[in-house]
Amino acid sequence: MDDARLLRYSRQILLPEIDITGQRKLLAASVAIFGLGGLGSPIALYLAAAGVGRLVLVDFDTVELSNLQRQIIHLTRDLGRPKVESAREKLLALNPEIQVEVETRVLDGDALDAVVAGVDLVLDGTDNFPTRFGLNAACLRQRRPLVSGAAIRFEGQVSVYFPGQGESPCYRCLYDDGAGTDETCAQTGVVAPLLGIIGSVQALEALKVLAGIGTPLTGRLLVFDGLQMEWRSLRFKRDPRCPVCSTIPRD
Repeated sequence: MDDARLLRYSRQILLPEIDITGQRKLLAASVAIFGLGGLGSPIALYLAAAGVGRLVLVDFDTVELSNLQRQIIHLTRDLGRPKVESAREKLLALNPEIQVEVETRVLDGDALDAVVAGVDLVLDGTDNFPTRFGLNAACLRQRRPLVSGAAIRFEGQVSVYFPGQGESPCYRCLYDDGAGTDETCAQTGVVAPLLGIIGSVQALEALKVLAGIGTPLTGRLLVFDGLQMEWRSLRFKRDPRCPVCSTIPRD
């Protein structure tokens, strides 16, 4: 590691849990971020700043005026641009030594599996159950860890899944078919800083998994109430009747 890298990441390298070894793991790691909106913005910025070597940004949407209240990676001048292109520009300005790849298509089937298989970890910053369920299934097929977050109104939550590994539950174990709970920010609203709080927790969980440190939020749902400024940690188990992960052999 050259002097410039040592200086750039010095505050992380000082941490005994990370040190040079952990920083090298981050530099060699690759992640896919699905959704470059309110959650994807802080996720992408913090992972780029922390030195995750390759980021794959997946989002088919363009920047709209209503996004700018909370999607902090985009600027007014970016209106009408693909979100992944807007984000890529900011990330490379922040850390030009990382790789940033973009996907502007709606991914499913083999195309989704190919992106998931090509990274070490997946972060879900999307806002609807069909996409989340599709990501969960792809991570299960490809045996890739998934860091999932959600935020709406003043409430947010984060969990980490190692689909198909040991007794780790999958996203579908927690939410079944999602019936009756598929609200969106466009319908109910969301306070701007909430996305930064939840996205930052997702980024931290991703760094922990990539560096192999700490205890990830596996089998735990971390729930945040912004109005009361309270956190709760709820434990949940794998559903032996889960329609997704119960059908696939476990490692």
